[in-house]
Amino acid sequence: MIKLSVNINKAATLRNARGGNVPDVVQIAKDCEAYGAQGITVHPRPDERHIRYNDVYALKPIIKTELNIEGYPIQSFVDLVLTVKPTQVTLVPDAPDVLTSNAGWNVKEHFNQLSELVDTFTGHGIRTSLFVETDLENIEWAAKTGTDRIELYTEPYANGYNSNRDHAIAPFVEAAKRAKSLGLGVNAGHDLNLQNLAFFASHLPWIEEVSIGHALICDALYYGLERTIGLYKACLKGEPK
Repeated sequence: MIKLSVNINKAATLRNARGGNVPDVVQIAKDCEAYGAQGITVHPRPDERHIRYNDVYALKPIIKTELNIEGYPIQSFVDLVLTVKPTQVTLVPDAPDVLTSNAGWNVKEHFNQLSELVDTFTGHGIRTSLFVETDLENIEWAAKTGTDRIELYTEPYANGYNSNRDHAIAPFVEAAKRAKSLGLGVNAGHDLNLQNLAFFASHLPWIEEVSIGHALICDALYYGLERTIGLYKACLKGEPK
């Protein structure tokens, strides 16, 4: 079954908007696990506008499932990952000032940099994933870096879902098949939600994990966190909301 990793960045955004420690992101991570999440994802950015580096240090000892740290590999991020040693690091190509991740790596262009980073992280026992789009040649270059997994950037799927979901899912199926044939594990994330997730999961049942934050935290405002996580896990079994 596809695992659900909950990205708790938006909970940190809410906390930071008021100051103090409400909501407590460490407690939210504990609750997500207690309610059935199979992983916790964080994406610390240099300006610490949501998850802070100190949050990552606080989260590591309490996570009982898997901790996934996403981010652009500036030196402070690399140092953080090597110190914390999460289960997984996901390298994304977003510049420090972007609002959210909006593209995958051009692996060929950054091949030497990414290969060195993969060697560094895997050498420390950290599973490594590269955030990519569905271009098949690019996925082949990703495999050459030695990475353990790729994470497919799913915003194009989400954008096309309502107009023609069969057309929208097709390149993701092909990309995931190619990655699997190359020995790569496949994750997915970005703009997956209760409306489009079940269809996605039913067509790519062999992928390892989805990372979902913004939509899940927004849904929790209506349904509550426990019920929301249950709804997302049902989608991952191919059951619509």
